[in-house]
Amino acid sequence: MSGTSACFHCGEPVDRPGRWVATVGGAERDMCCAGCKAVAEAIVAAGLDDYYRTRSAPAAGAAIVPPALAALEVYDDAAVQARFVRSGEAGCEATLMVDGLRCGACAWLLEQGLRRRPGVEAASVNLATGRAVLRWNPATTRLSSLLDAIGRLGYRALPFDPREREAQIQRTTKAMFRRLFIAGLGMMQVMMYAVPVYVAGPGEIEWQHESLLRWASLLLTLPVMLYSASPFFAGAWRDLRARSVGMDVPVVIGLVAAFVASVRATVVGHGEVYFDSVTMFVFLLLAARYLEWIARRRAGRAIDALAAAIPDAVERVDRASGEIERVAATRLAPGELFRVAVGERIPVDAAIVEGRTAIDQSLLTGESLPVARAPGDEVPGGAINAGTPVLMRVLRTSADSAISTIERLVDRASADKPRLAGLAERIARWFVAALLLLAGGVWLAWLQIEPARAAHIAIAVLVVSCPCALSMATPAALAAATGAAMRRGMLVARGDALEQVAACTDVVFDKTGTLTHGRPELVRVAVFADGPEGAARARALSIAASLESGQAHPLADAIRRAAGGTAQLPAAPDDCETLPGMGVEGVVDGERYRIGSTAFVAAWHPALAQAGADPAAAGDTLVWLASRSAPIARLHLRDQLRDEARRVCDALTAAGLRLHLLSGDRDAAVAQVAGALGIEAAVADASPARKLEYVRALQDEGRRVLMIGDGINDAPVLAAADVSVAVGQATSLARTAAAVVLLGGSLDELTALRTLALRARSIVRANLGWALAYNLVAIPAAAAGWVPPWLAAIGMSTSSLLVVLNALRLIPAASRSATPPAGAAPAAGLRPTAAQPGAAAHGSP
Repeated sequence: MSGTSACFHCGEPVDRPGRWVATVGGAERDMCCAGCKAVAEAIVAAGLDDYYRTRSAPAAGAAIVPPALAALEVYDDAAVQARFVRSGEAGCEATLMVDGLRCGACAWLLEQGLRRRPGVEAASVNLATGRAVLRWNPATTRLSSLLDAIGRLGYRALPFDPREREAQIQRTTKAMFRRLFIAGLGMMQVMMYAVPVYVAGPGEIEWQHESLLRWASLLLTLPVMLYSASPFFAGAWRDLRARSVGMDVPVVIGLVAAFVASVRATVVGHGEVYFDSVTMFVFLLLAARYLEWIARRRAGRAIDALAAAIPDAVERVDRASGEIERVAATRLAPGELFRVAVGERIPVDAAIVEGRTAIDQSLLTGESLPVARAPGDEVPGGAINAGTPVLMRVLRTSADSAISTIERLVDRASADKPRLAGLAERIARWFVAALLLLAGGVWLAWLQIEPARAAHIAIAVLVVSCPCALSMATPAALAAATGAAMRRGMLVARGDALEQVAACTDVVFDKTGTLTHGRPELVRVAVFADGPEGAARARALSIAASLESGQAHPLADAIRRAAGGTAQLPAAPDDCETLPGMGVEGVVDGERYRIGSTAFVAAWHPALAQAGADPAAAGDTLVWLASRSAPIARLHLRDQLRDEARRVCDALTAAGLRLHLLSGDRDAAVAQVAGALGIEAAVADASPARKLEYVRALQDEGRRVLMIGDGINDAPVLAAADVSVAVGQATSLARTAAAVVLLGGSLDELTALRTLALRARSIVRANLGWALAYNLVAIPAAAAGWVPPWLAAIGMSTSSLLVVLNALRLIPAASRSATPPAGAAPAAGLRPTAAQPGAAAHGSP
């Protein structure tokens, strides 16, 4: 380890060598702070180690560039920004982790300070997760100057790094606990000195003894004020420097007023002292904030787990030599090969090249059982290899992987402020200013009524109010609901999505891939040959599969899947000819056959064209098989309904929602699905324009529309709906425009989503109602002189804490998804997928 006393990155003094260390040039280097450590690691990870060999001495530019800004300028380097900055037509966007956020006023102050900076397009701060999403124009401003501006506001922001964020959380938690511990000790000892004075009658305690108790209380209160209460003073000073009034301002005014009055009374020897109230107030406030902090971390744990899921390094395999090199996961490029051992997370979206395994996708989909995967199957980044070691091929880079896309969508949702949250923040902001004026008015009024109690009552008014509960009511509930949804495999990608889901009156379904599986399956084989039906059916399937062996359309896939379970293996066809849109003609075992549409096969057997429609085949796609001499079989194929579709539709209907079905499929198929699910409003042959017109007509009637589809097609109608939900897979997230994505691919999640949205709305309303009711009752009571300062402190702390605890009811006691232990046998409980060779065709006869 380097023995220098200067930071290897910026040249500033290192107070505690060994605390912040980064490996640069193969050696461990001391850093002065976590920021320089993160910057140095970013430089090394980006392959820019030469920066440290070619740079000038750190002190050379110190007279021109402030050291704090100089340390941040590395974030302006394009290679470093490639790790965390997303560029697009709207400018550059980055997610930052912010240290020092304590209440809703902090988030508002930081947002306003950034939005006023030239070149900043948007800034949003999420108090519950400690993240900020920043979008700026790189032609107008630099990221380093924005990070410096955040520092000047009194906060510390760095590009989001899950490991550094966890270390930051641990440091903050320990510091908060130390302050709470000191405040608790001071409070208990001061209360011991205060109790004799309270219980003693007139003349029972001599003046000298009472003075001694007061001076002892003063000395014990000093560390509480100077150390434990320092975050309140820092926050108030930060607010005042920014010409803003946050929650810390009335707290500090109340503390200082009570402390100064107590010191004066102690020095002059007469008057009331409030050392017990001061220490109790600080302790209770710190206890409430500590519990809020723990609660907010619990709410954001599911979201932080996404970022922490990507491994730092991976074993890259050279295609030519087969040599293995351990490299940073961010350096993997599409087409490269890498190995994943059992129990390791897959760093990027990739396809299996060698090996069969079981993949745990619980972090992405909420599904606890691993799924079987074989060569050629695509696996999303963030999944765990729970079976055997596999060789994989990179499909997308780390920045474009499914888990990175999910993280960006979550950040986008955090940046969107629902209407109720914005309203509550505006009310809370004006509330503090009004509170200060009210406290001043109460003090003046009581000077006329009872001067001895004026300061006492004014302090109670300042202390008892709780605008934090008002500003935290909505964000706390939404953060908890978003985390709970993520645990269930439901990705909430827009901030107002849950609010809109709870308010919807109509649900509009797409058919293919939403209510159905999205691929045809063979559901019936009608054979016309003589002999045992089973043998005739197997022979017909074998011939059909042989003729379709070289075809790539979905019907051919369904026939081959169904034939895979027969005893007779299909023979290779001879003299095969494909007529697009009609069918296939070829020779199997020396005899010529045709398979395809009615018109195609009827050219050999005209009677088929006049055959009456089979009522049982309504909605089926018919494929005929015939030889030159006679028809052999009629194959019925159908896009099967999802098993849960009827259950979900019944539940939504029972909840009072109107269901609609819009599909581009033909009338018979749409009518069959609508009839099976009890959907009365169904439209077939609907173009994207017709679907859009239908949804807008519902909205013109005052209906609130939830549109559910695959999240990729029909983009206009998804965008037009009040809220859109996609039943999709993680690997297609980059193309989705939906507000919510059901990553598990099950419609059951739709009913769970609505239940969660309704609960979240109920809790938000309860939180807002409680916050308003508490302040409307507590402030007048304090102004009337009915609430002593110590009780005001308890009330204020309890009010804020109740809001957070109420929001936490949205989070289940235990995660619904569990990660299997590394090396667990993959055979148990695997769900075969379509990509598995030999998997039985769903619904095959």
